[in-house]
Order: sequence, then structure tokens, then C-alpha cells
Amino acid sequence: MTIDTLRHVPLFESLDDETARKLCQLLESIDCKAETSLFRAGDEGDAMYLIEGGKVRISVRATDGRDMTLTVLGRGDFFGEMALLDGQPRSADAIVAEDARLSVLSREHFLSFVRSSPDVALELLTALANRLRHTDELLRRSATRNVNVEEAAQLTFADRASDIIAEFGGSWKFIIAAVLFFNMWVLINTFLLANNGFDPYPYLLLSTAINMLAVLQAPIILMSQNRQSHKDRLRAEIDYQINLGNELALNEIIERLKTLERDCLKLASENNANNEAPS
Repeated sequence: MTIDTLRHVPLFESLDDETARKLCQLLESIDCKAETSLFRAGDEGDAMYLIEGGKVRISVRATDGRDMTLTVLGRGDFFGEMALLDGQPRSADAIVAEDARLSVLSREHFLSFVRSSPDVALELLTALANRLRHTDELLRRSATRNVNVEEAAQLTFADRASDIIAEFGGSWKFIIAAVLFFNMWVLINTFLLANNGFDPYPYLLLSTAINMLAVLQAPIILMSQNRQSHKDRLRAEIDYQINLGNELALNEIIERLKTLERDCLKLASENNANNEAPS
């Protein structure tokens, strides 16, 4: 990789010529065909990749077994840096989406270069934080959608009927219809049919019908409310998991910033000691 090509990577565009030339010497270029798997989640993180050309798809496997694409990276992007920073296994899959030319930076060279270039390390953590926010938003939308799809798929005819009845029973339409019906019933049996009414005063048949309606309507409404409560609990659990993931991610970023700060102070102290040493 040449210095001009390296400067197309936003992470390294601010490097001076000497530092950029040093980094180019540490990089190894490889050509990859489409559908080539660069690494899988759980693999050892032994290299960071820079894209000179082509595209690479970063994805994870969801709990339901399907692949979820987090992002598609193109020229100037980089990936694989997270495993190099913490030494943990890969957290996602990387597959070449179309023929690509990549530059590979090994973990050993990566760590030595980051220690000698604190500014690059800070830029790297900024880019990492942005990716975590993007992933969090993607997972939030996906989790909400899955809750609704799963809940809708489990609905039975009785569940749908209870929702419709509960919605109608708690509306002004029901109140107006009930008032009109009761008034018409009283009017017909009191004035129109006089003594031949089918439900004369005190309207025992009407009272019995109202009691039966209340007895049946109450459990139907409770069924709808219980199912909605279950859905709310599921949403709350997903929100908790997302917030917990955010907290862990922020703590991880803070710890890495502290490590970089210690390395920078150590490097500055060593430089001061070398400058003060007699020639």
C-alpha cells in the first residue's frame, strides 16, 4: 500500500509522511474473491484489515439463527480492530461481498504502532464508539420488530376477538350505543306497547341481559389486558438488555481510554528522560 492510498483511510489521513511510510511497511496486501470468509465470530483476533478496494460485509448470527448484516464496508474503511484492542475472539463474521484488495496489519505490528501514535489510537476509539452506537440502534430496531412479529404470530382467533371486544367496550361508540339501546328498550316497553310489553317495569329482562353482558365482558377485557401486560414485560426485558449492553460498551471504552492515557504518559515520560539524558 502506498502513502496516497493509505490517506484514503479516514483513520490515517492525518498521519505525517514518516509515520505513514512506517505504517505502509507494516501492511501486507492480499486479494480476495467474493464470498471469501475472512474470519468468523469466535475466531482469534490476529489481524486488522484495511480495504483498498471492493466491499466486505460484517454480520452476526441472531438468536433465531438468521444472519444479520451490521454494515457493508467499502474502500477506505477498516475492520477487525476490536479483537486486536482487547485480545478477545472475533465478535462478528467478515465476508467479502465483492472482489476486494485488503491490507492486513498483524496484532503485533498494530499494538506497537498504536503505542507510538497516540492520536491514531484516539481516532480508532472514536470510530469504535460510532460503530457501537450504530450496532446498538440496529439491534434496537430489530428487537422491537421481532417482538411485534413474534407476538402477532402467536395470536389466536380468541386473542384477536378479545382485542376487538375490549377496544369497542372501552370506547364512546359502546357508551352511545348502550344508552340508545336502553332508552329504546324502556320507551318501547313503557309507552309503545303499554301493558302488553314483553319486559314491563321494572325491566327484569333488561337487567338480566345487562348482568350477563357484564359477566362476559369483564373476563374478555382482562384477557386482552393480560396479553398486553406480557408484551410490555417482554419489551421491558429487551430494553434492559440493550441498556446493559450500552453500559458494558461504555465501560469498555472508558477502560481503553485509561489504558491509552497510561501509555501516553509513559511514552511522554520516556521521551522526557531521553531528552534530559546527557549526550
